[in-house]
Amino acid sequence: MEEYFGLVIIGAVLVFLFTFFYFVPIGLWITAFFSGVRIKIFSDLVGMRLRKVPPAPIVKAAITATKAGVNISMSNLEAHYLAGGNVQRVVNALISADKANIGLSFERAAAIDLAGRNVFEAVQISVNPKVINTPVITALAKDGIQVKATARVTVRANLDRLVGGATEETVLARVGEGVVTSVGSSVDHKAVLENPDQISKVVLDKGLDSGTAFDILSIDIADVDVGDNVGAKLQTDQANADLQVARAKAEERRAMAVAQEQENSAKIEEMRARVVQAEAEVPKAIAEAFRAGRLGVMDYYNMKNVMADTDMRESIAQGGEEEGGSEESSSGSISSSSSKKKK
Repeated sequence: MEEYFGLVIIGAVLVFLFTFFYFVPIGLWITAFFSGVRIKIFSDLVGMRLRKVPPAPIVKAAITATKAGVNISMSNLEAHYLAGGNVQRVVNALISADKANIGLSFERAAAIDLAGRNVFEAVQISVNPKVINTPVITALAKDGIQVKATARVTVRANLDRLVGGATEETVLARVGEGVVTSVGSSVDHKAVLENPDQISKVVLDKGLDSGTAFDILSIDIADVDVGDNVGAKLQTDQANADLQVARAKAEERRAMAVAQEQENSAKIEEMRARVVQAEAEVPKAIAEAFRAGRLGVMDYYNMKNVMADTDMRESIAQGGEEEGGSEESSSGSISSSSSKKKK
């Protein structure tokens, strides 16, 4: 029984010690004390445990800031952690800003970190400017020839506009727009190739960094190349389109002419039908004249003789034309043969 009682006492002591050292991290307090950070065991360390805040990252961040000469209160670090921020990143950013003589307060650094920006990287870019390479920008000069340019944009982070400021994508878009505008206002592509620095000057004077999280220090044209002759292609396409329109109009006129011809042919056939119909009325009129007594037998025979005489004259006239042609050909052959005999 005494053995069980002794084991219970030992277990209780171990649980007490574990609970005590969990809520009272003596090791952290000793480390902070010898690092020059004055913290209280119960109000600070135990209070952090009760507030569900791990003391280790807060104390380590406070030690780092104190050793770097940056004064940050424990309550600010704890509040930033509870807000979901990265305490160590904010401390590193404040130390870098302090060493570079950049005015950055804890409140602004915490706001930048809570906004989702990497405040430590922003301070580094503010100290050491960053170079952004644009993709190939294709612009069109006034002579219709493409100019392909690549630019290098040197930017520095603006800590005052980092919260709510536009990102790198906006800077690249504005630079591309400025390059296109500058090339488009050039008389020809040769002027752009001769003076590419004019593009950077024009673009830089536009104030493209307004409303962004960066300050543009310089815009340098890294490469310029000539692309396609878009103006010639557009003129060729326009000429082909005009040709197609002209062909369509010509085909329309041809179709109208064919339709008109067919319509005239139909009218001719209609008139012939009317003539045949009128000729068919002649025998009826003759028969009617016979019955009425206005036409006699001799009159009828005289009319037939006149018609026969007319047909004969027409046949004789046609035969004479054919014989005349044959006689001319035979006389020509005879004259040619006689000339040969004389020779």
